[in-house]
Amino acid sequence: MEEVSKDTFEEEIIKSGRPVVVDFWGPRCVPCLALMPNVEALSEKYAGKLKIAKVEAPKNRRLCIELKVLALPTFLFYKDGKEVGRLSGNTLSIEMIEAAIRRIL
Repeated sequence: MEEVSKDTFEEEIIKSGRPVVVDFWGPRCVPCLALMPNVEALSEKYAGKLKIAKVEAPKNRRLCIELKVLALPTFLFYKDGKEVGRLSGNTLSIEMIEAAIRRIL
């Protein structure tokens, strides 16, 4: 998983030639930290088919505001440069995230 910022978001996400999942997380967000190992495993499982990137929300507040990311964790799903899905909240499960991945592939 690669770390993305406001400066690299357009190049890495919008202009990506494959579907992208963007994980907005925070270092004090317990649900975010609990999901992270499983999200990293999904990144390996879908390598070559899908890119999974992460954005540390506290360091990228302007990007979060632009994208209307209001809660953590939030996952945005992109295909062909457009947002096609969004999951958010502390009740997210890895199964919900993987189901959304399967829908965009």
